[in-house]
Amino acid sequence: VDEVRGLIDKISSQVEDVRKTHSAILCAPNPDDVTKAGLNTLTADIKGKANVVQAKLKTMELSLPNDDIAHRSSVDSRIQKTQHTVLSRTFVEVMTMYNETQVCFRERSKGRIQRQLEITGRVTTNEELEDMLECGSPSIFTSDILSDCQITRQAFSEIESRHQDIICLESSIRDLHTVFMDMALLVETQGDMVNNIEKNVSSAAEFISLAKEETKKAVRYQKKSRRKLLMLALAVLILVGVVALIVGLSVGLTKPPV
Repeated sequence: VDEVRGLIDKISSQVEDVRKTHSAILCAPNPDDVTKAGLNTLTADIKGKANVVQAKLKTMELSLPNDDIAHRSSVDSRIQKTQHTVLSRTFVEVMTMYNETQVCFRERSKGRIQRQLEITGRVTTNEELEDMLECGSPSIFTSDILSDCQITRQAFSEIESRHQDIICLESSIRDLHTVFMDMALLVETQGDMVNNIEKNVSSAAEFISLAKEETKKAVRYQKKSRRKLLMLALAVLILVGVVALIVGLSVGLTKPPV
């Protein structure tokens, strides 16, 4: 558990490093090779850690008792199940953040390409730009642009660089496709689990509310019973007193005079 938690924390930290590197790349017209190499190292490391975490979470899941056994199992088993749920949700959140970071970088890179094209006088729609980005080679991408208009060397280099960034990014996303698909299934499963938990909590709340009402009734009944008991005791005392008085009077009346 501690190992998985540590790996997830490292991935989270590296995702933040990726975001910062993306910003540095976007701020530079032509990012240096060292920065891009650092980004590639980060994405490869995240991929490796994500695969390890995913495998360990699956192993943990297989070792968990089923629901029927869990109800009769020890506290340790329930703790293990809770730990697995928490780690799974944390992993999903971190990987979702990573995916959002990648998508944001792609959109910003695409926006830079579109602006450079506008500078050269070529206005492209989003659909046209997406068609261009489907080309696997930056040289093919830029040659298509050069055939239509005159372009400066700086604009040419930036378009080519941004296109290469997008190609690398999409390759990274494809590499993690299995992880993201498993995440989607995990989110759905976790959602059902949360719904069950909410249902149980709601039922428990209703039960507690009902128990409170029954407790109040019991208290009221107990108070009434006490009052009835006191009244009955008082009545018995009065009855005993009356009987004693009657007996006393009877004895006094039947006693012969001296």
